[in-house]
Amino acid sequence: MTSISQPDRAGAARALERFLLADPERWPELAPDVVAAVGQERLHRILAATSERVGGFTGVAESPEGLLIEGPVGRVLAFARVDSAGNLVGLLVAPGLHRRPRLRVPLRPGARGALACVASCVVLTVRVVACWRAPSMTAWCTDVSVVSIGYLLWKGFYAPARVAQWCRGAVEAAALVTLASVWRVPGLPLGHHDLSFVIGLVLLVACAGYLVRARRHRWGAPLSAPLEFPLREGTWLVLQGGGSGLNHHASHPEQRGALDVVGTGASGSRVGRGAAPEAYRIYGAKLYAPCDGRVVAAVDGYADQVPGTIRYEPPYGNHVFIDTGSEVVKLAHLRPGSVTVSTGDRVRAGQPIGEVGNSGNTTEPHLHLHAERDGLGLDLRFTGVPGPLHRGRTLRT
Repeated sequence: MTSISQPDRAGAARALERFLLADPERWPELAPDVVAAVGQERLHRILAATSERVGGFTGVAESPEGLLIEGPVGRVLAFARVDSAGNLVGLLVAPGLHRRPRLRVPLRPGARGALACVASCVVLTVRVVACWRAPSMTAWCTDVSVVSIGYLLWKGFYAPARVAQWCRGAVEAAALVTLASVWRVPGLPLGHHDLSFVIGLVLLVACAGYLVRARRHRWGAPLSAPLEFPLREGTWLVLQGGGSGLNHHASHPEQRGALDVVGTGASGSRVGRGAAPEAYRIYGAKLYAPCDGRVVAAVDGYADQVPGTIRYEPPYGNHVFIDTGSEVVKLAHLRPGSVTVSTGDRVRAGQPIGEVGNSGNTTEPHLHLHAERDGLGLDLRFTGVPGPLHRGRTLRT
């Protein structure tokens, strides 16, 4: 495996600044590994374009979002690694200018989800009361359609299994109370058909149709070879999966069939409080090779992100890529220090390869998994797991 030392952020900032302000003739001396990996000519083009974006290099600063390459007209995010001698051995530069993050109310991890649950319950309660107070059949149908739309959005797009059972139970109880209001309907006057009734009905049908289509979406042939599910002995929730609207990977051709998986239980995806990755149910879960093949990349040592934040770094973080001979299966965001295989190793399906972590482009501990062939992501299929793998689906292994 490729082992990466824990980040010396201050040293990385100094080394990157020294490199950027140096004459290009000194680049092979200051960053021999980077020059060898990228090539002097291509590296010059990348840095020239970056310099043009920021108006010329003036320095490198440290920030919570990552290293910032600064210039008179802007800043660009970057990631850099240094060796024990202070030489630059890894470099990644963002393609666009860095925008200042939007002002956000600081909340403890998990609090934002709890507030969303409370807000959802309040809104739903108002609509349920409206069903019980509807003055006519038409008004009742309109109110029920609004509640149904809200429930579809909650159930289909939010993946409620990630939150605590009390919140899920409250929403489900509200749905039952809404259904119970049907006993009032025979005694209500018909009422007048108005535009709100038509709009509610159209939106309900459209929402249901879109959700069914997104859940059943397949990219078509070719499919991945049958894989073994890489997690065992637990209950797992597909947090990203399916078509557009249910899977944020859909716009990336090589990842379009990707899955993001978290753990779930009575308390949702978390098992504790605080901002540590260990507070999440899936963190540290053992990963097993989903297929036979040759390891074409095994990287370990990137630090875990703090849940709720993303510091700019290589997006996969710690990862293992396995070439089956017909496609490459990629598992990402592994825990630092957990990868047990090395590049070039032959692995068998079911062999331990690491543990789930929170490294790379991730806001909470989860497993990212996808398979690609010729630059295109494939629909995943797992032995013993029938049906589409969409957001909100729970798997028990």
